[in-house]
Amino acid sequence: MELTKEAKGSALTISLDGRLDTTTAPQLEAEITGKLDGVTDLTIDMSKLVYVSSAGLRVLLKAQKLMNKQGKMTVRNANQEIKEIFEVTGFDELLNIE
Repeated sequence: MELTKEAKGSALTISLDGRLDTTTAPQLEAEITGKLDGVTDLTIDMSKLVYVSSAGLRVLLKAQKLMNKQGKMTVRNANQEIKEIFEVTGFDELLNIE
């Protein structure tokens, strides 16, 4: 998976490209753990993400819990397959998905 970050003031966008799975989830986790201080608006852009596993869902949930304390998190541009995974797992109720 390829990960890019773009910060604008207190807003941070993390764009994901590829697969968010057991192998790559630690990469995203490393980017959010202890690195969201001062971020009040986190966007996860999934326009180039093709798959998310349970390990990826766990990291998204961790990010959401962190952001609930200091601002908001939005998931954008998820493809239909990923949206279905969110629906089946109930993550569509936990995440702000646009």
